[in-house]
Amino acid sequence: MAILQSIKMALRSIKGNKLRSALTMLGIIIGVSSVIVLISIAQGSTSNVTSQINNLGTNLITLNTFGTELSLTEDKIDKLGKLDGVKALSPVVSGRVTVKKEKTSAQTTLTGTNSAYGTVRNTNVSQGRFLTDLDNEYRQKIAVLGATTAETFFGSDNPVGQYIQVNGTSFKVVGVLASKGSSMGQSGDDVVIVPLSTAERLTKTTSINQVYLQGKEKQDMNLVMAEVQNAMANMYPNKTDSYSIMNQQDLMNTMSSVSNTMTMMLGGIASISLLVGGIGIMNIMLVSVSERTKEIGIRKAIGAKRRDILLQFLIESVVLSAMGGIIGILLGLGVGKILGSTLQMTVTFSSSVVMFSFLFSLIVGVVFGVFPANKASKLNPIQALRYE
Repeated sequence: MAILQSIKMALRSIKGNKLRSALTMLGIIIGVSSVIVLISIAQGSTSNVTSQINNLGTNLITLNTFGTELSLTEDKIDKLGKLDGVKALSPVVSGRVTVKKEKTSAQTTLTGTNSAYGTVRNTNVSQGRFLTDLDNEYRQKIAVLGATTAETFFGSDNPVGQYIQVNGTSFKVVGVLASKGSSMGQSGDDVVIVPLSTAERLTKTTSINQVYLQGKEKQDMNLVMAEVQNAMANMYPNKTDSYSIMNQQDLMNTMSSVSNTMTMMLGGIASISLLVGGIGIMNIMLVSVSERTKEIGIRKAIGAKRRDILLQFLIESVVLSAMGGIIGILLGLGVGKILGSTLQMTVTFSSSVVMFSFLFSLIVGVVFGVFPANKASKLNPIQALRYE
């Protein structure tokens, strides 16, 4: 009951000095809202990067070769596809080509690959179909367009069954990819996909410098990675500097580590403003003790114990910080949503972050309220009554 009475007295004191109380809470409000907004933006960025990496494919291993010293041949690629842990494999020939449709012309990325590309790279078709093994075997002049490429040349029309010119050669459009957006800074929608054999003839090269491999199980990706490395070392001895093998999971772990570090740093920076708000609470509570010295003396004279005075001022400090924390949470959530909608940012709110911010504001209120409360509780009642 004494605590409830102390809370009522604290609220009455705050209400009696509205402007001063509002300015005191301002530091806590800014601190809590800053923690929520900054960490939510950081977590949103993390989830966005994770989504982009997942768009690259599932259980993906990427093999790249450099220069002309090492060129992957079909028989060597077939050996990689027969490894125990490899579920599917997709060699790629890529380059820049000029695509024309009547009066519209543009430079677009060309990707020559096989039918497994859709599975390995997690690519879906929104219209028509994807490449087949027969298309590759018979060097068919067909193309699957990315969402952006299809819109550029056909607008809202259905491109399936129509023709485009790729470097002067006519290609029949058989499918359109579902939009994937940007992945790792590169657009996955501005592309023309053709059969691998057709792309080799179109780009006048039989050199395959990139292969995507899909592992069977996520938990076995390190073993699959080792299998691919051993196979490459056996097929191309003393040429480890001429190729690189990248595991998607390693990339995700690296990005997660960087994102977690950034989140902690941003949270730490925002928490500094909470400490500044705590100093403001201490300052105002010390002023309040000085102003209410006679009140303290009267309470002690009629029997209030040191514990009662200490609890009164400590609760007042905690109530200030709690009210500031609640307002800060509401402000942080509001600002986060506004930033997410206006700046097209990915903002991910976490209940644990909101709770942590609020609890931290309460701790700040307790820590910085102890000294003024202790000072008030130690006042001599006779001297307090004589205080002017």
